[in-house]
Amino acid sequence: MIFIYVIIIMVIIMKKTIVDFDFKDKTVVLRCDLNVPVKNGKIIDDSKIVKSLKSINYIVSNGGKVVILSHFGKIKSESDFVNNSLDVVYKRLRELVSFDISFCSSLDFDVVKNSVFDVSYGNGILLENTRFYDIPNKLESDCSDILSMFYASLGDIFINDAFGTIHRGHASNCGVANYLDSGIGFLIIDEISNLSILDNPDRPFVVIMGGAKLSDKLGVISSLIEKVDYLLVGGAMSYTFLKAKGYNIGRCLYEDDYVSYCSLMLDKYGDKIVLPIDLYGSSEYSNDSLKRHVFVDLIDNDFIGLDLGDETISLFTSYLKDAKTIFWNGPVGVYEFSNYIEGSKKLLDFIGNIDAVSILGGGDLVSCANVLSCSSSFTYVSTGGGATLEYIVNKDLPGLVNIGEKDYE
Repeated sequence: MIFIYVIIIMVIIMKKTIVDFDFKDKTVVLRCDLNVPVKNGKIIDDSKIVKSLKSINYIVSNGGKVVILSHFGKIKSESDFVNNSLDVVYKRLRELVSFDISFCSSLDFDVVKNSVFDVSYGNGILLENTRFYDIPNKLESDCSDILSMFYASLGDIFINDAFGTIHRGHASNCGVANYLDSGIGFLIIDEISNLSILDNPDRPFVVIMGGAKLSDKLGVISSLIEKVDYLLVGGAMSYTFLKAKGYNIGRCLYEDDYVSYCSLMLDKYGDKIVLPIDLYGSSEYSNDSLKRHVFVDLIDNDFIGLDLGDETISLFTSYLKDAKTIFWNGPVGVYEFSNYIEGSKKLLDFIGNIDAVSILGGGDLVSCANVLSCSSSFTYVSTGGGATLEYIVNKDLPGLVNIGEKDYE
């Protein structure tokens, strides 16, 4: 299995990987993405933790001491520390590993160093949320040399396995690689090898784009539109396209600044872009208000679109049924509302039962698939969200550029 991973990654990029190092009696700084969703103090989806275990266990089983770094939540002020400690992740991680693992909640450099020193080889420690160091001076997100060198001082080797932050030039995933011999972990290997399928996909190649903001996905749309056979557009981003086609979209969420962009895309690629023909919604952004069905040419001024209609689902599946490669990013409805998850559910069920390479592009869509317990039906489920989209557009992302190159001499 290790040999297979090495061959895959050599084909894709020439970076060092986790299998290129001897971890015996070495301290390894491992950047993971453990930013899992939590509700009422409980983790509701631990898939990111589970996917990080392969690299964690590999280091420990090969005699290394693992020092785990991760961000967690959004930190804008010190008051955000209360609900964004990695302690909740530590408790779950402790249940999942067979070695001794500790947690350091301190941000004091000396305390952290001493805590790492006290861990024996073959065991590990999870450090507190890397983004806590953004208060007050943005040491993490500005990739300060002070914090980068501090993280590097904790170990002998750096392994980046946090694909979800590979597009961020932060101290804990980019800066630290300037000061330690470095490589990428198994999760990033998996991500890159599977996303590389989209570079030369089997056809027909169909992409589904959903979610709220068109502006977040301009790059990936522009990157993929020449490659795809069809682009199926759902979610709130479809309303900007419908507006560009001259439809009254009532109070549907759209981005006025991008109507002209959509017009240009429709003029140039109108034969590829497939838009909704009917919707479910309401007069309020609520799960409890009266659910209504409308065709897009009959939307009234009070209507808010919240999910795809049945006719649109049938239209989309007619393009998907013969597809050989499918990439999907973003739910096609407000999946957090039980009355408006049905469109995403029907498409997930349909794709999961056809003979095609199917890749889910991270973020909210993966959370939706996990809520519906159907993630296992797909060829690959990315952990990346925004990182997945940015990697498709630009392979030279900050979390990769500083990683050491393989030596073939």
